[in-house]
Amino acid sequence: MAGPTTAERGARKPPDGPEGPDGKARPRREDPPAGRFRRPGPRSLLIALGAIALLAGTVWLLYGSSWLRAERVATKGTDVLTPGEVRAAAAVPIGAPLISVDTDAIEAGLRQKLPRIDSVAVERSWPDGIELVVTERKPVLLLEKGAKFVEVDATGVRFATVGKAPAGVPLLRLQVDGSPSLSRFGGDRLVAEAVRVRSELPGKVAADLQSMKVVSYDYISLELSGNRTVLWGSSGEGEAKARALEALMKAAPKAGHFDVSAPSAPASSGS
Repeated sequence: MAGPTTAERGARKPPDGPEGPDGKARPRREDPPAGRFRRPGPRSLLIALGAIALLAGTVWLLYGSSWLRAERVATKGTDVLTPGEVRAAAAVPIGAPLISVDTDAIEAGLRQKLPRIDSVAVERSWPDGIELVVTERKPVLLLEKGAKFVEVDATGVRFATVGKAPAGVPLLRLQVDGSPSLSRFGGDRLVAEAVRVRSELPGKVAADLQSMKVVSYDYISLELSGNRTVLWGSSGEGEAKARALEALMKAAPKAGHFDVSAPSAPASSGS
């Protein structure tokens, strides 16, 4: 007797998929169509609601509550300026939410209103304070202006006019009227050249410096204590001139005039 045909065997073959306890194939589970919305479970909803509540609470705490608000202003680093002057110029909005205080704008305003300030950091001091950390400019030279004095810092910036000369700060005399250097370089550049010379003086010479005189770009001279003078020349070759001056002063300690304008051929004279 002929066996089952190929078609019959195919008809008897169970469909693909795992079999149940009765040996019959279970129907295959179909995946949901792509893009179909799947409803989040209770746990996911609770997490989302908790995150929203936390965010809302944080925003309220920072902006809406009466706790984290600017109530006090502290100042550090003042020397000539008073803390009151700095606080008044800062104009911190007392009572405003601390997070909303524009620290960058306060810094810019302080530097504009108080040129004596070289740098300032405005920091929030939680929970209710603003701290102003100030660094003031220091004068290295003074320019006479009538009966007053203009302070010049180490970068050549003229930052304040005072009625009394600060102790220990040398005077700078600009005698450049009619000099080609004035029209070529300008007064600010000549002041900057004097400041550069001042920064390159040996320590002992800087301590004895009483005044500087600028006649032209190439003619800068120093007046020291003990009626001594130094012809420095231009601001160029500062290190070589400083070494030459130290050597001259050791070799001729009683000399009254020193010329280091050409540091390779320094000279001294007088006694």
